[in-house]
Amino acid sequence: MINTPHTLSVVAPARLLAIDAHAEIERIARCVGEQVRHDLRRKAVVIGLSGGVDSSVCAALCVNALGPERVIGLLMPEREGSPDSVGLARQLGEHLRIRTIVEDITGPLEAAGCYRRRDTAIRTLVPEYGDAHRCMLSVTRVMDGRASVFALVVESPDGTRQRHRLNAEVYLAVVAATNFKQRVRKMFEYHYADLHQAAVVGTPNLLEYDQGFFVKNGDGSADLKPIAHLYKSQVYELAEALDVPEAIRRRSPTTDTYPLAQSQEEFFFALPWSVLDVCLYGYNSGFDAAAVAPFAGLAPEDVAIVYRDIEAKRAAARYLHEPPLLAGPIRSASHR
Repeated sequence: MINTPHTLSVVAPARLLAIDAHAEIERIARCVGEQVRHDLRRKAVVIGLSGGVDSSVCAALCVNALGPERVIGLLMPEREGSPDSVGLARQLGEHLRIRTIVEDITGPLEAAGCYRRRDTAIRTLVPEYGDAHRCMLSVTRVMDGRASVFALVVESPDGTRQRHRLNAEVYLAVVAATNFKQRVRKMFEYHYADLHQAAVVGTPNLLEYDQGFFVKNGDGSADLKPIAHLYKSQVYELAEALDVPEAIRRRSPTTDTYPLAQSQEEFFFALPWSVLDVCLYGYNSGFDAAAVAPFAGLAPEDVAIVYRDIEAKRAAARYLHEPPLLAGPIRSASHR
């Protein structure tokens, strides 16, 4: 049933997504402990640390569940990554007193042709693109009222930036090459998981999980995902309650994927996470656009556009969530 604007208006905006952070931390920690020890029968967990709030909260939750000696933080820099990512991840590891391991993935990425394949595709649009250039993908804002359109932003050695409309062929080639980064990182996570009889922890929040902001068999692959049910604002609540270092809590969510620094908003969501949190909550709760508009700081017609974008991204994400399809039934314990 669709709720009326009056029904939602009785909720204070600051409390719309508020949770009892300490109670939720205790509940998740119990759940993670049970999943790792009994469901997965593993001795520890491995988690890729990006220096962001999501992976930091997941690591802190696992420490609460298993103790610091059973949590391994994996730092996986590469030549185009932000130095801040490694620095903040190290800070978190020291703060939580967990073991951290550094694996520079530049070599495997070069061997797989990640940079070469991407740059070859870019040169079909920007022939002069070379090692001294930098790039990123950028998406149009949802409020433009059109389907999301990706553009290639290229910065020349002198700092000049140009925006190029992408055709499907170049877009797919750039994304396919860049996805090596997420998949190589996951390969190393499972290497260390095998080495230490550990489970791999996935770090998506609800926005990312629901809307498909992950790479299949890359950062989308994990044995458990402790915060996939939490809105981003709720993850920040947990971060404060868990005493995650302030520098990490202040850091803006980034993709850390392309040579040019970019936010998740620029690359995928097209709106600030705080606005999307409210809109996704309203959509999931069955509130109409007019009821949600005051909480999102948008006009009702703009919330309606966001709702349509949520539906479109959710439809596209179904493939990402699908397990391998089978041609017939299999009678075994793993498929009950």
